[in-house]
Amino acid sequence: MTLSVPLFRQGEERPSRDTRTLHGVDGAPLATVHEAPALVTRMTVKAMHDAPPMSTDERLAVLSEAGRLFAGATLGGLSPEAYCRAQALASGVPIGVARQSLARVGGECGRLGEVVARQAPVGAGRTARWVRRGSVLGVVAPSNHPATHGAWLQAVAMGYRVAVRPGTRDPFTPLRLALALDSAGLGSGWISVLPGPHASADALMDTADLALVYGSEDTVARLRGNDRVLVRGPGRSKILVDRRVDEQTLDHVVAEVASDGGVRCTNTTAVFCSGDHRALAEALAERLARLPAHPVTDDAAVLPVRPRREAEGIRAALDRSAHGSADLVRRFHDDGPLTAVGGDAVAMRPAVMCVDRSDHPGLGTELPFPCVWVAPWRPSEGIGPLDGSLALTLLTDNAVLVAEALDSPGVRTVLHGRVPDWWKDPFLPHDGYLAQFVQEARGFVSP
Repeated sequence: MTLSVPLFRQGEERPSRDTRTLHGVDGAPLATVHEAPALVTRMTVKAMHDAPPMSTDERLAVLSEAGRLFAGATLGGLSPEAYCRAQALASGVPIGVARQSLARVGGECGRLGEVVARQAPVGAGRTARWVRRGSVLGVVAPSNHPATHGAWLQAVAMGYRVAVRPGTRDPFTPLRLALALDSAGLGSGWISVLPGPHASADALMDTADLALVYGSEDTVARLRGNDRVLVRGPGRSKILVDRRVDEQTLDHVVAEVASDGGVRCTNTTAVFCSGDHRALAEALAERLARLPAHPVTDDAAVLPVRPRREAEGIRAALDRSAHGSADLVRRFHDDGPLTAVGGDAVAMRPAVMCVDRSDHPGLGTELPFPCVWVAPWRPSEGIGPLDGSLALTLLTDNAVLVAEALDSPGVRTVLHGRVPDWWKDPFLPHDGYLAQFVQEARGFVSP
């Protein structure tokens, strides 16, 4: 029996005449997804402007209760575990990621007041007010990781009505959040979940006051310069190893590459080494090759799973980027880089690509599985090869380089030293604070 994913509009779950079948990564039908045509999307967003107001205290109380419900309640007929199973089968991300996200997002909802308060400039006080730039935020969401939806929850805390167009592989997470918010008492019209085709995503961006869009490099290029749209694209996160490579360093790099199945934009995609980069690549390959292949709903799953044809396409993209470089992990597995784990599903084994120059074109390649490029780096090159990083980890004692990274607009987060689980900090900016985009300072003077 397949699941049903309805639209969520004006506080109600609603069917649509436009539907599509969502298949799990094993190829079996998983859910019927009801889709909002572009016209319905436009009408819904326009109506959201008239949603009844709620005070800050009311919103924060609702968010806190919604977090508790998201983590522990049965919503839309799905228990927490049933949701995790559906999310994993649809997205191909190990089920443990969804389980962790239940607790993480659920807990962070109770702290959103403090999270958004820290994003206000210190000058917002007697002569300035930190206020919204609009009323409705449209979100074109991804499917790579359920915790990405925490961003638009911040917008609700700041007073925005939010309309979400889910990623094609994960309509379950935003719907569960919407149902939790509704059950917690969020006003009718404050949240909409509108699955739909590309035309509906365009309609959402056109009709909302502001939009948050996750997408590929092509999406970033198409929307660059539109001050109503905040685009979050590939992360291309990097690590510099500028010290002796010990066991703790290897452990840290492996975790940064492969945790959460390697699907986060903050997972490391390139490692630069001032020492023997080939030896480092060999050591990483040996460790990453040990990661087991399991069905995505298995408790022991740690690797992402895709339908075979899709996985073959991803590996083909890697081969095109390699320009002759070999994957050092492949020799450890007789069955190749794709391992059958049931039905049409294959687990995507990690890849370690060793290249001999810091400007190799493959170093900009980011793929949705644990795939890392290892390259040499010389101190004389400075920040240049390391630039363009959503997250840059510097394992170095070079204080000048750290300062240079902090001063580089292309490096969005600097981590000096081994910082485990840093991406779980709710106060850490992700490609800047969301409030930098959705809020603005307005002058205020009163006698």
